[in-house]
Amino acid sequence: MAISDPLTDAARAHPRAFEPTVLVITVVLSVVGAIIGMHLITTLGISANTSVIGALIAMIIGRVNLAALRKMRSIHRQNLVQSAVSGSTFAAANSLLAPIAVPFAFGRADLVWPVFVGVAIGLFADSYVLYRLFNSRLLPAQAAWPPGIAAADTIIAGDKGGRRAAVLAGGAVVGIVGSLFKLPVSAAGVAFIGNIWALGMFGVGLMFSQYSPTWFNVDIGDLYIPHGVMIGAGLVALGQAAYLMFHRKNRDQTPTTSVDPSELPQVDEKALRTGVLQGYLLFVVGAAAVALVGGLISELSLPMLILWILAAALAAIIHEIIVGLAAMHSGWFPAFAVTLIFLVLGLIVGVPAVALALFVGYTSATGPAFADMGYDFKAGWLLRKEHRPYDVFERSGRFQQYLASLVGFAVATVAVAISWQSFFGDGLLPPVAKVYATTIHAGLTEPNVLMTLLLWAVPGALIQLFGGSKRQMGVLLATGLLVATPQACWLVFGALVVRIVYRWRRGDRADEDLNLVGAGLIAGDALYATGRIFESK
Repeated sequence: MAISDPLTDAARAHPRAFEPTVLVITVVLSVVGAIIGMHLITTLGISANTSVIGALIAMIIGRVNLAALRKMRSIHRQNLVQSAVSGSTFAAANSLLAPIAVPFAFGRADLVWPVFVGVAIGLFADSYVLYRLFNSRLLPAQAAWPPGIAAADTIIAGDKGGRRAAVLAGGAVVGIVGSLFKLPVSAAGVAFIGNIWALGMFGVGLMFSQYSPTWFNVDIGDLYIPHGVMIGAGLVALGQAAYLMFHRKNRDQTPTTSVDPSELPQVDEKALRTGVLQGYLLFVVGAAAVALVGGLISELSLPMLILWILAAALAAIIHEIIVGLAAMHSGWFPAFAVTLIFLVLGLIVGVPAVALALFVGYTSATGPAFADMGYDFKAGWLLRKEHRPYDVFERSGRFQQYLASLVGFAVATVAVAISWQSFFGDGLLPPVAKVYATTIHAGLTEPNVLMTLLLWAVPGALIQLFGGSKRQMGVLLATGLLVATPQACWLVFGALVVRIVYRWRRGDRADEDLNLVGAGLIAGDALYATGRIFESK
């Protein structure tokens, strides 16, 4: 599993993550990002998109008139810093603090450290898998990854200024104002950027999740309908992913040299399969750590313990792939919802309560960092794609981003290890952890849950199959059904209508404006969300 950086002259042209100036700024801002992430996830139940905020801070630092900071005017160094800050925020909040809160909320504070050891391993495994799989046929760099486009456009606008900066700033102002009125403006932002088919189904899911109680006098969430749709769509999505991993393209269809090299996958099918297998083995190590340190050897027989470890590792990698695919197309990742599906399935098959609490805590750790790093790699890819020679510069730049993200993850790990007791001691637990713990304690109160899941898995599977792997329509429909954010559907539909009309009038020239407006809305929403750290005190 050794990772090497291609040290050619072209590769050396890319700034390094461990340059003294970059490293110091990365560590300092990663500490800030981790604190923001932990505070927001425990007080407001959200995580801010600090990728854009990290980009803004890095740009400001680059304009400080000090010789030591002039290197930070490089867009590639700014990209390294924003990658680390974003990684630190999501790692601290979603991949570490929220998972270890599950056993605490369950009433087993003694299991926090065992889960912490496992999820820390899972976090680094999560990032390793994404590093190996990004820009493959499964997770192409050309896909939407909307927050990544927002971060890249923010950096480019800050570097070039002019009309781009004005449009971006205008979008950010609208985003802040909309957020002040409690509107989920980031939903409109991703609708300007992401895949139209995927986001259309996302909007449909959001609409039904919001209005089903009014229209049908039924809360679809209480009936586990969204969970069934996601199970069906997720299974087909996994089958489509397996097809991409094992299907060999006809060699006669190899693109000619006239094709832009940045539009071709850099990870072939063999490397894709190897990355997934290595990731699974790493998740097995993390699951084994949770099981053994958490004392499951006394709760389960040896065959059941082995089965638990293998199942937890499999759930972890399935979780990250489904969350990653949803994030790639929509900019939203349904980590909580997908974890809840595994929880419900565990209740159905009768997994003992303690073993299920550890299982849920471990699997919930994978996915957020995976998706967030995908956004950051997308931003870096956009910033590097015009460089020639492209291939070696892109590989080296992505490797440096990976190193910068590892710094952010390390900072987040230390921050959570030091501070979780003070947060939990004050009663500050992420709301999702309370939901998981309450659900495990209560069990399933709705009869025939299994039949409901199987029934609604059918339309989810059919829609996913019809849309294909490039659109992920079934997964995004289920994501909308599970996310249930009020008024988000209208912002998605409105943005899609504006996008279609504007593109019809302006043609391909419309894409840059739409991306900038979408990036601005996402940036404004992120700034507002981060600002709420002060109002929540």
